[in-house]
Amino acid sequence: MLNAAMLSKWHVHAQGYANELLRSGKVAIKAVWDDDIDRGSAWAKELGADFEPELAKLLARDDIEAVFCDAPTTAHKDIIIAAAKAGKHIFTEKALCPTVADCLEVKKAVEDAGVIFTISFPERFCPSFRLAKKLIDLGAFGTISTIRRRKAHSGVSGHWLPGYWFEEKDAAGGAMMDLGCHPMYDLAYFGGKVKRVAGMFNSPLGSRVDENAVSMIEFENGIIGIAETGFMSYASPDVLEIYGTDGTLIRQGGEVRVRSKLLSPFTDEWIRPTLPPAGAMPLMQFVDACINKTGSPELCTIDDAIDLTRLLENAYISDRTGTIVTL
Repeated sequence: MLNAAMLSKWHVHAQGYANELLRSGKVAIKAVWDDDIDRGSAWAKELGADFEPELAKLLARDDIEAVFCDAPTTAHKDIIIAAAKAGKHIFTEKALCPTVADCLEVKKAVEDAGVIFTISFPERFCPSFRLAKKLIDLGAFGTISTIRRRKAHSGVSGHWLPGYWFEEKDAAGGAMMDLGCHPMYDLAYFGGKVKRVAGMFNSPLGSRVDENAVSMIEFENGIIGIAETGFMSYASPDVLEIYGTDGTLIRQGGEVRVRSKLLSPFTDEWIRPTLPPAGAMPLMQFVDACINKTGSPELCTIDDAIDLTRLLENAYISDRTGTIVTL
């Protein structure tokens, strides 16, 4: 059993994480901290946990081994560094921090403390994305020219995101900094080392942060990645498209189609491949790693977190300055 604390209910995923942890039977939620006392104390009562309004006191508790950080993005650096210095294992919502410089401070604290760190990159363990990575590694697409990833919803246009989601001082951005994390870490996984980044964001419905956003990334291997996201799309399916000289993959919603020259001895038609099984989600990988003392899980490490922030930070710089950022 892992004894843990929840650090803030600010993020919209916090309740879902707590529910999953309790359902697992592997985690005892001992305490809650939140800078909003009313929100935090109500949540602690709901979870049957202690509420501690002072973060330092919570982190000093010997009965807490790990923390789950769902605080505002701009608060992550100070909270996670404090948790690492207190010797607590750390699971955090994405993005880690708004800037690479902040992330590097977190990395030093985590590595100095020798604690387990995991960031929530769930799509890297979903069947269609695992298939796409295997096909890329097999060379099924030949020389890849373009990877397009779209993930958008109606959080603004449908009026269901909380109002505080649009406070840049807390969220560090809008659609790209939030939902856009998924396309960005997907592209980082598939594309490799980044050469140039361009971003174009706007707010047609009048939010204080970006509601509609597109980032383009040129990777050193020549792949051009396109990350699309937004808070104003009605019934927008999740899309992944990979185009190369020898093959193509198209995923729309739950449907995946592949066509590749590697399959030409058998078929030159589109096929619907058998998908690999899903991997364990980062949340439970983290729990098991803490219990079994196996170290930080792969594909959602501190360096993976930095790779995501590098794309996000430079996409926002590009949008603000109207330039293409060369790394």
